[in-house]
Amino acid sequence: MAEMKFELVICIVNAGFSQNVVEAARKAGARGGTIIRGRGSANPEAEEFFGVTIQPDKEIVLVLVPADIKDAVLTTVYKESGLSQEGQGIAFSVPVERTTTIRKD
Repeated sequence: MAEMKFELVICIVNAGFSQNVVEAARKAGARGGTIIRGRGSANPEAEEFFGVTIQPDKEIVLVLVPADIKDAVLTTVYKESGLSQEGQGIAFSVPVERTTTIRKD
């Protein structure tokens, strides 16, 4: 049996925008996500360097997806959840080496 490959899509967005990320990810084929509250630690120099005001309250959205839909999820999240606007957040993915208890329905 071939092992399925996964990617973890991670989106860090300003508080209140995580549901938009989850909805966009679902449109692209993801089944859902996990939302974690966080707080940014950027200093004034970072704000000056990037030219944006950085909101300290964040939400981190973790979405485990099959590797073959990762690009579609990232693209849809970028376009539909406001990440195209400066200072709204960031999305990226990392490969997942191993998983357990993932069921393929």
